[in-house]
Amino acid sequence: MTRRLAFVLIALAAGLLFACARAAYTNRSQLLLISEGQEVQLGLQAAQEVLRTEKESRDPLMTERVRRIGRRIAVAANRPDYKWEFHLIEKNVVNAFCLPGGKVFVYTGLLNLATSNDELASVMGHEIAHALERHSGERISMALMAQLGGTAASAALGASVSPAASQVFNQAYGIGAQVGVLLPHSRAQESEADEVGMILAAKAGYEPAGALSLWRKMLAYSKSKGQNVPAWMSTHPTNEQRIRDIQAKMGAIRARYFQRHQMY
Repeated sequence: MTRRLAFVLIALAAGLLFACARAAYTNRSQLLLISEGQEVQLGLQAAQEVLRTEKESRDPLMTERVRRIGRRIAVAANRPDYKWEFHLIEKNVVNAFCLPGGKVFVYTGLLNLATSNDELASVMGHEIAHALERHSGERISMALMAQLGGTAASAALGASVSPAASQVFNQAYGIGAQVGVLLPHSRAQESEADEVGMILAAKAGYEPAGALSLWRKMLAYSKSKGQNVPAWMSTHPTNEQRIRDIQAKMGAIRARYFQRHQMY
């Protein structure tokens, strides 16, 4: 065995030990080759780029609506180490996303569909769930393993973010290209974010059935745009499957977490 091969195998073994993790709420096993601190660092850098390139809404009522709902979900998420920010971007796009570390961006076009606070809470809970469950870290880790093989593990052990990890992150979130156009999450991640998003919304005092009404609207919207594709052609669940899954989980989530109360 060559010295170089031995180093790669040792680094890979160390990296895989480092990578053993469990997702919050669902306890799903995860491959994570970067630390949460590295993820948060990437999220902060990306948030600065989004704010540099995108125009924030000047509508005080809509902006406060997004921030109020966001603050309640942030309390429910119980991550005081996150530096929560909630931004409304002036663009007629049906989109929202949350960067690692709690930087949340909602587009004004989404508010045309998420007309109730329960519906908007379901979207924001879903996007915040992606951050809490460290889905971007998983995507970066899988891409690093595919691109770099064993050397990805040794790179992950460093304190700073590697250029390769930064490049994958920027590609995933469209940073430097078309901001907010995400590379698709896996079906498992999307389903997990649906479930955890409903839990967060319910804990924050919002009716989790808002997720059901929202996705019925999304189904109609997608069909009107000709965007609904068969499940086997998409990394996302179909909207119909998503609605069925939400219906199946909603009752238990509502019974366990939902209480009608005002947090503020």
